[in-house]
Amino acid sequence: MAKENRIFVLGSFIVDLAFRCPGLPEEGETIRSHAFVMGPGGKGTNQAIAAQRSGGQVTLLTAVGSDHLAKVAESVLEQEGIGTRYLQRFGNASTGVAFIHVDSITGQNRIIVYTGANELLRPDCVRLAENEIRGARVFLTQLEQPIETAAAGLALARSHGVTTILNPAPALPLGADLLAFCDLITPNESEAASITGVATVSDEGVRAAAARLREMGARNVVVTLGARGAYVAGEEEGFVEAFSPPSVVDTTGAGDAFNGAMAVALAEGRSLKEAVRNGCAAGALCVSAAGTAPAMPHAAAVAALRNAQQRPLPGAKL
Repeated sequence: MAKENRIFVLGSFIVDLAFRCPGLPEEGETIRSHAFVMGPGGKGTNQAIAAQRSGGQVTLLTAVGSDHLAKVAESVLEQEGIGTRYLQRFGNASTGVAFIHVDSITGQNRIIVYTGANELLRPDCVRLAENEIRGARVFLTQLEQPIETAAAGLALARSHGVTTILNPAPALPLGADLLAFCDLITPNESEAASITGVATVSDEGVRAAAARLREMGARNVVVTLGARGAYVAGEEEGFVEAFSPPSVVDTTGAGDAFNGAMAVALAEGRSLKEAVRNGCAAGALCVSAAGTAPAMPHAAAVAALRNAQQRPLPGAKL
């Protein structure tokens, strides 16, 4: 089978329990939420769905437990056309869950995650999928499963010449031994600061953090900056401007939409900056919808937003 558009995603499945209300309760206080949604999430699943909806042919390696929430994963993956061949089921664990508070005034979020069965994804699970990984054009992973499992996946993909992307979320200490397997690392501002120890409150700080990540071993770096777009360092350099969202409803999952859409653009052979633009457009659309996996945008919507808000890419290196 041709590699074109084939994306392999290693990452988490988590059931999101999302509450919308203005503010959080104080200690001992109970407040009412005016909206509640339970649905699929987890960074791996979100990014897999984002890539599939962006036109990729996606395989997802993830994990669930033995409880009734596992059926949510089976249902959504089949519905999205991703399939469940590499859905690992662990009888001695619970499916991951997340409490998500969305501020109904600002759209900003706070999240508490219990990763559950995702912690049982071990390097041997990755090796069982070697043939599928070998046949992909892009390998994408995050850090909601054990870091040694992410490292095993990145190393295996690199050994087969597959482009590797690490979205280092949540932020953990990363060594040169892992970053050496990363063709691209995609932290947000706070993750870049946490990993490198370099403050990212200014453009100069963002540049310095990206340079440090390259010194640590990553070939290319994309620091996502939310409403300010993204910064690219490596084979191309410069800031990529954000797209304006139709509205800001819920910022949860914007980074996942970015990574999934960007991965597909890279698989299609687009330049790094062009792929980042695709990710920025997908992230802008994601924040205008509620939820995580359900908010991942489709390729047609991303293309429409890009056409409606055409911006030239900066040509000069910084």
